[in-house]
Amino acid sequence: MIDSIQITGIRSYGYTGYLPEEQVLGQWFEVDVTLWLDLRPAGNSDAIADTLDYRQTIITVENIIKTRKFALLERLATEIADTLLQQPLIEKVRVQLTKPAPPIPDFQGKIQIDLTRTSNRLLVLQEESK
Repeated sequence: MIDSIQITGIRSYGYTGYLPEEQVLGQWFEVDVTLWLDLRPAGNSDAIADTLDYRQTIITVENIIKTRKFALLERLATEIADTLLQQPLIEKVRVQLTKPAPPIPDFQGKIQIDLTRTSNRLLVLQEESK
């Protein structure tokens, strides 16, 4: 399948970080997601019921960032990916999680985690087809 929806520029304030003060004071995070799903039903029907509600995806990502505390960005990105994959239409997800202002002395750059995960439903179907 090659269909995907890309949602970029999700920005939310959260409390993930290795340093204790990051989990108290918080900081901004930015997320871009790519969601792979079959867009043919929506393309034919023009009905939102046949596709992904982008608004709900954005709210989901923002809520995870705002309410969850982890030491590592890798864990936060995994939590986002795993949660999005619970939606029935999504077969694969790519999460690009950026920490725009990491508290690293003399470093003015950004840190980004980029991970791709596949739904267990898709993995089972692939195994069954072998």
